Amino acid sequence: MNRYGITLAADMYVPKDAEGKLPAIAVSGPFGAVKEQCSGLYAQTMAERGFLTIAFDPSFTGESGGNVRYMASPDINTEDFMAAVDFLSLNDRVDPERIGIIGICGWGGMALAVLIMHGEKAHSLYFAEDAYEAMTKDSKFADNKELLIIPDAVHTDLYDGGDKDYIPFDKLESFFTEYLK
Repeated sequence: MNRYGITLAADMYVPKDAEGKLPAIAVSGPFGAVKEQCSGLYAQTMAERGFLTIAFDPSFTGESGGNVRYMASPDINTEDFMAAVDFLSLNDRVDPERIGIIGICGWGGMALAVLIMHGEKAHSLYFAEDAYEAMTKDSKFADNKELLIIPDAVHTDLYDGGDKDYIPFDKLESFFTEYLK
């Protein structure tokens, strides 16, 4: 439940044969999608790579609560990620000091900190470039910021990999492994 009193629905993915406290990732997006779609793909793949993950439906979407349906509220949807992190931090299998988030497409703005990935041919590429510049310009915290442009990809190619499997899961794994030490 987030601090607005809305109950979120999520699917949890646990790595096979994992032992001890695990790094964890909360995944959501794109806008209007549900946890069984691309956020589930990202969560399942990252679990296969050793992270305990959840794919969640944000407020007003899918099996999560909230009315009116299929609307966005930056305040509430940012809180959704905070509630997901809180949930993970209380799980006995999770190391609460090693939790990250992945926001896909419209939810990327709610997760803007962790690595920015964007398709080279996406109509909104300038958003990623502007956000990266704002995050790094004159910042003493620029060392862990990165902009990764995926050659030839449009933005929907990063939902499910498209015909050429554009999603750079190896990069996601190495990024989270490095920064969730």
